[in-house]
Amino acid sequence: MPQFESSFFSSLIFWEVVSFGILFFVLYKFAFPGILGILEEREKKIKDSLDQAERHRAEAERSLKEYEAKLSAAAKEAEGILAAAKERAQRLLDENEQRLTAEAERIKGDATREIDHERRKAVQDIRNQTTELALMVAEKVVQRSLTDADHRKFADEALEALSKAHS
Repeated sequence: MPQFESSFFSSLIFWEVVSFGILFFVLYKFAFPGILGILEEREKKIKDSLDQAERHRAEAERSLKEYEAKLSAAAKEAEGILAAAKERAQRLLDENEQRLTAEAERIKGDATREIDHERRKAVQDIRNQTTELALMVAEKVVQRSLTDADHRKFADEALEALSKAHS
């Protein structure tokens, strides 16, 4: 085999080294700058994408913090509104209770006055009826007609006697 002969083999190695050197020079001169440019551009795009992702993450965290702060503020506001509503409801209940108590007292006072008025009226009616009855009895007993002054005198006496007997 000729490629394994020492004279042929050394010449083959020389030409392979020369070919490799030429290929390397051509690649270095023409291909590597383009490849390196593409690799650098790709590295830049990846780096920009990572930077943009980091900015978006930071912005998302900031938005989340703002949202949580707004949510917390809304919760506090809702608690305040709820407390105010409870306070207002309690105040309205107290006002209604006071109003109803005053109304009940007024009705009770009116009823007491009406009962007192009716009692006086009943006592006056009983006095009048008693007076008339006493006059009729006195007329029958005396068998004569009495004057108005006599009527009054007998009525007053009868009422006094009735009041004393009743007491």
